[in-house]
Parts: sequence; C-alpha cells; structure tokens
Amino acid sequence: MENDRIFIGGGGVDYATPQNMLLKYANRHGMIAGATGTGKTVTLQILAESFSKQGVPVFLSDVKGDLAGLSMAGSPDNKLHDKLVARAQKIGFDDYGYESFPVVFWDMFGEKGHPVRTTISEMGPLLLSRLMELTEAQEGVLNIAFRMADEMGMLLLDLKDLQALLVWLGENADELTLRYGNLSKSSIGAIQRRLLVLENQGALQFFGEPALDLDDMIATTPGGQGRINVLAADRLMQSPRLYATFLLWMLSELFENLPEVGDPDKPKFVFFFDEAHLLFDDAPKALLDKVEQVARLIRSKGVGVFFITQNPDDVPADILGQLGNRVQHALRAYTPRDQKALRAAAETFRPNPRFDTVDAIRDVGIGEAVTSMLERKGVPAMVERTLIRPPSSRMGPISAKERAAVMAASPLTGVYDTVVDRESAFEILKKRAQKAAEAEEKAAQAEAEETEEAREFTSARRYGSSSYRRKPVSSRKRSSRKDTPVDAFAKSMARSLGTRVGGKLGRGLMGTLFKML
Repeated sequence: MENDRIFIGGGGVDYATPQNMLLKYANRHGMIAGATGTGKTVTLQILAESFSKQGVPVFLSDVKGDLAGLSMAGSPDNKLHDKLVARAQKIGFDDYGYESFPVVFWDMFGEKGHPVRTTISEMGPLLLSRLMELTEAQEGVLNIAFRMADEMGMLLLDLKDLQALLVWLGENADELTLRYGNLSKSSIGAIQRRLLVLENQGALQFFGEPALDLDDMIATTPGGQGRINVLAADRLMQSPRLYATFLLWMLSELFENLPEVGDPDKPKFVFFFDEAHLLFDDAPKALLDKVEQVARLIRSKGVGVFFITQNPDDVPADILGQLGNRVQHALRAYTPRDQKALRAAAETFRPNPRFDTVDAIRDVGIGEAVTSMLERKGVPAMVERTLIRPPSSRMGPISAKERAAVMAASPLTGVYDTVVDRESAFEILKKRAQKAAEAEEKAAQAEAEETEEAREFTSARRYGSSSYRRKPVSSRKRSSRKDTPVDAFAKSMARSLGTRVGGKLGRGLMGTLFKML
C-alpha cells in the first residue's frame, strides 16, 4: 500500500493494472452503484478498511448487519478463503492478509451501539419539516416556533420541548398572528400529530442530550489508524425518512462545524451515505438545494462523501456531476426503463476504446465493476473493468457476544449512555403555567373574600358593637306547637291593644312637650 492512494482492485484485459484512488482527490466525493447482490457492500467494506489504514476516520451505516464484520479479522476457516486468496493473487494484491479494524458501534436506539442523539435546535426547522412531511403553511408555523424559542431564550432539546412550545403558540395564536402572520390552530394540530408519529417511530430516543460530538467520530487510534464508525441501521431502516434525515443532519453538522482546510493530502473524514435514494425521494427543492450546497462546499472542509445506491439515476444530476470517483457494479436491464437507465449510467463515464461501457456494466460479475477514479489534476480516468480486491476483515455479521466485547472496549463507553434532561422549553413553560395557575387561584380567592365581606356588610355583620350585633335567626327558639284559633285571636287582640295604648301615650307625651315649649 502506497501512502498517497488506496488500492481498489485490478483492471485491464488481464486485471494486472492496479486501480487506485488518490487520497488527494478522495474529498471530491464518489459513488458506489449497482443492483442488489452485485457486491456494493464489499466495495464499501474495502474502502473503509483502506481509509482506516491511511489514518482517515470514516462513518458508514450498516443496513443489513454485514459491515459489523469490520471489527473482526477474516479467517482461513471461511468457506470463501480459497477464492479470496486466488483473487488477491490474480490482481497482484501481494500483501493480502486478515486483520480487524478499530470500530465504534453507534445506534439511535442504544441497543447495538452507543446512543446517538441530537437536539431539536440543532436539527432545525428545514430538516424537521422534511422529516415530518409538512406543508408550506405548517413549515411556516414551525419556523415561528423556532423564532419564539430564540426570542424567549428557551432551549429546544427534545420532543416534549417542541410539543410544549406548540401548545403555548396555540394558546397565544391570536396575539402572535398580528406579529408573524397567520398562525392557525389546525396547522399546529397537524404538526403535533406528526410529532406523535415520530415518537412512535423511535425519534424520542434520538432527540435529547448528551448530543453527539462529531469530534468523537473524527478520531484516530493511538497507532494512527482512523476509527470506523458503524451505525446499526437495520431497525432504523424501518423508518426510512428518519434514517435519511439523520444522515443529512450529520452532513450538515460536518459542513457547519468543521474549519476550512483547502485541499489536504488526504481527507479529514469520509462519509458513506448508504441507500442514498431515500434522501432524494420526493425531496422538496429547498432540501435538494441544501444537499447540493453541502456536496459542493464540504470538500473544502476535508470531507469526502460517497453515495451508495442501486442506480446512478437515483441521484440528481447536479449532485451526480460532483461525484468524481465512481465504482459501478452490474445493472440489469430487463425493461425499457432499465435499458434507458443503463445507457444513462454509461454516459457518465469517460469512454474506453477497448470495450463498450454499456455492455461492460451489464455483463460484469459479482465482485467486479467498471471504475473511474480521478487522476492527476482531478481529471477522470478512462472507465476500466475492475476486479474488486478482497476484504481483510470478516465478510458478514458478528455475534451479540462479539459486539458486546467491542462495545466494552470502546473509548466512548459511558460518555453517551446516561440521558441528561436540563432545563429547557418544557420546564420553563411548565413553571410559567404553574405560576399563572397560582396567580389565578389567588385572584379567585381574593374575589371570593371580597364577595363574602360585601355580603356580611349588607347583613350588618361588620359593625363593631357586639350589643348591636343581631343574633342569628337560627338561634331563635321557635315553638313547634301550633297556636289554636283562640290563642291566635288572643294574641291579635293583645297586639291591637298594645298599638292603641302606645299611640295614645305617644301623642300625650308629645302634646305635653309642646305645651311646655
């Protein structure tokens, strides 16, 4: 192995011509394409091995579980051992041998690797809108939510933060509409429902802290090998939009956080985007523009991006034109559409006068491909039929016990295992709601006391003299015996006489008084 290149395989008529990728141009991106079962995974595996040996850390997603074998050395007991050795000899791979590589396992669900998380704020409204398939109006509401969080100084870390903020927006929609435009409660409700779907898909574990520190991925071993970061994606692929958005978020974070390095002698980091068609399926133009911008500019950060997909037609033309290093495995052309795609794929290569590129792409066998790498001055080489070199690590999955041993020896053990839930939008809004409820309760209590005082005042209970205080009606003793007609008549007569006598006495006293005057 030379220090300025990595060996892909043997090419030419007799496969004696080495096909190499120059490290200086590895940040010009690349593509691995081909039908299912033609050898894309093995090509990805040997590229990861080669970059690691050159001191370049890489990231890749393990969709089928096969790439976990990078952590274990191949074995002569493998039933393919004789074929692998024969191929190595045929292409001049003289120093071929078995070895393991420094692998760090990651898993969004925290089951098959270190938990990988990000925050709602870091994801941003554009990617979240893509993730939830929001309409333009709903995306506008989401942007307002992020704007309000910034203005109020509230962190958006996990799903419950965003859910709480949306509830607050709905309660204050009338006031906020005057400042930010229409803020319909139906749009807020639609976003809440989409968040519930995300939660059911497992995004609850993805959003939170501690968030992934990319420096933990862009690392080398004490011996100088680049770490191979393997994301367990077999379960994640059940939510393809979440998978694609997560990988795009990683690309965006690399682009925004890494410093400019110009054209280094070798990449600082290499990112393999497997099942790349999931990124571009039904993607809005704003998202495609962002991907194109990242692909065009991230190479100046020393990052190489390789898209792995079945057909080059899966990648938009503006992005495809920036992928300088190509490995094209076989394409099967059974329908007119397939034949058209085959011809389009062949036209992306620099022709070789020795063979027809269309026929070569259709006829290459398993573990064979047509390749074109960037040569000196970044010029694409002529397309060549190439036998891909055999991998040095294990081909296939590893056992749960082997995975556990690799994770136990990881330098990141314990760093991301415990969830941290610091004060953010949910806690802040909850406290505000509690204070508002307490204030409302106090106001209601004060109003009730004022009402009681007013009632007591009207019933003459607020006078200070106890002698004047009227005894409660309930304290009066009432006879339970009804008066007879005779008793009632006697009482009526007594009242009548008392009234007459009192009247005469009153008039007599008043007359005497006036005479004296």
